[in-house]
Amino acid sequence: MSARGPAGAGPAAIQLSRIMRPDDANIAGNVHGGTILKMIEEAGAIISTRHCNSQSGEHCVAALARVERTDFLSPMCIGEVAHVSAEITYTSKHSVEVQVNVLSENILTGAKRVTNRATLWYVPLSLKNVDKVLEVPPIQYAWKELEEEGKKRYEEQKLERLVTKQRNGDLIFPVFNPEPYTVGYSQSSLIHLVGPSDCTLHGFVHGGVTMKLMDEVAGIVAARHCKTNIVTASVDAINFHEKLQKGCVITISGRMTFTSNKSMEIEVFVDADPFVDEPKERYRAVSAFFTYVSLSKEGKPLPVPQLVVETEDEKRRFEDGKGRYLQTKAKRQVQMQPLTQQ
Repeated sequence: MSARGPAGAGPAAIQLSRIMRPDDANIAGNVHGGTILKMIEEAGAIISTRHCNSQSGEHCVAALARVERTDFLSPMCIGEVAHVSAEITYTSKHSVEVQVNVLSENILTGAKRVTNRATLWYVPLSLKNVDKVLEVPPIQYAWKELEEEGKKRYEEQKLERLVTKQRNGDLIFPVFNPEPYTVGYSQSSLIHLVGPSDCTLHGFVHGGVTMKLMDEVAGIVAARHCKTNIVTASVDAINFHEKLQKGCVITISGRMTFTSNKSMEIEVFVDADPFVDEPKERYRAVSAFFTYVSLSKEGKPLPVPQLVVETEDEKRRFEDGKGRYLQTKAKRQVQMQPLTQQ
């Protein structure tokens, strides 16, 4: 890990680097999106925890509250080095915004390329009382406009978190003898007992661990549907609604909601069953939408089989997914216009 000087706003940025090993990748040699997400979260947690403890007062650990939409611009492969850099770009009274960039380096040729950009939000939780959110030391902005833009992003993510929490009562039930290409045919679940190695100093699960498990389930859903090599293309905003405690059993469930000609949207939930300390009812902790693409053995995009929707709920979710797909496509076209006009 290295640290460098401030780039306009906030404290010194940090960088984490690690070579990608075979156990980080799928059978085609492409690094799992969850592996990258875990590294992104680790960098964010380090810089935000360091900043929140930069002034004298009660010690704390920064807990992940939300990850904005993250695009996987280019697959990373075994043997390449991932360089993850993180920088604080905005602070509110009780939260920290961290911008993260990921570079992939071919150490044989020295060639580098950007593979990911992400925005994460953290809140500082007291080490003495995990339910106590502490105040965040303010950062200095190079320009007033940077603070105003950050405040706008802060208000937008607060509203989106509320909307997501309101629609979060949905459940995934098993389907018997499902037909190929239906929702029930590819839906999948993974059950995981939360151990000490998954957790922070508080005894609660690292956000990166949760995201890695979510990506694993989403990948299984995509592979079952396509029966080809698949890679993560993007992740819509991930909202962490409740903390996951050491000793609880979590169920990560995924189902396909939408397919275009070349991509698949998969909805993933994380539900927790607490058994240690204070047993209580199962609760929804995290939710997100993952987008995958199908690739040939040569790494070329393949057509995705059309999802067969059967129930009214499946049809509604398909139309909602189509709306998100078209909205993202329109935003990408707007972003590309200035480049084509140069």
